[in-house]
Amino acid sequence: MACIDLNADLGEGFGRWQLTDDERLLSVVTSANVACGFHAGDAVTMRRVCALAAERGVRIGAQVSYRDLAGFGRRAMDVPPAELAAEVAYQIGALEVFARAAGSRVAYVKPHGALYNRVVRDEEQAAAVVDGVLLADPALPVLGLPGSRLLELAGKAGLPVVTEAFADRAYTDAGTLVPRSRQGAVITDPDAVVERSLGLASSGEVVSESGARIPVRARSLCLHGDTPGAVELARRVRERLESSGVRVEAFA
Repeated sequence: MACIDLNADLGEGFGRWQLTDDERLLSVVTSANVACGFHAGDAVTMRRVCALAAERGVRIGAQVSYRDLAGFGRRAMDVPPAELAAEVAYQIGALEVFARAAGSRVAYVKPHGALYNRVVRDEEQAAAVVDGVLLADPALPVLGLPGSRLLELAGKAGLPVVTEAFADRAYTDAGTLVPRSRQGAVITDPDAVVERSLGLASSGEVVSESGARIPVRARSLCLHGDTPGAVELARRVRERLESSGVRVEAFA
């Protein structure tokens, strides 16, 4: 039987501003990528999301980012490796306080936005993220794109690696994500997202932007929480997977 984890980016608010419907999404997903204050999130939000996740048995992941609140972590930045490693460890440590207070723990790490895309190919930045994770906890799994430099270096460093896929993002023929700056980078048709989710979970394949079927072997499927109708779409995805015999459970 096929098995897949469903993860979503949560806690992406700041102060009185809230972007994601954390409480309702936590009733659907099995892993929560919690913003740690650098691209979004603050202490109160982090504590609240950790408490809700622990209450529902959802695994808590640290979504680490470049220090870019104004740009939501999606702007290209050049951060010295030693500084980036320290900031990754800092974000993980901050979230760990609230996860433990809720009776849980940080179960994995996932980069966000520009950092996520950068470490697919940039060995220096990928190594810095790995160093930061090792500094925080040398047993933490790293969640990322199949074939990325990040997962390659994390594996070499002895960190558990977990591959993920995106049902609502367009793929290149090389198996990488189409940049958000290009038209069609985000799949907006709910029916298409649901069917792509099933294909990724059951056969490990997705149709690229050119129409080719490409292999994308993933243990976790990301459902974006900041899109219109995100909660209902997430529910439809989970229902379609389970009705098709796919087991939905956390990887950590």
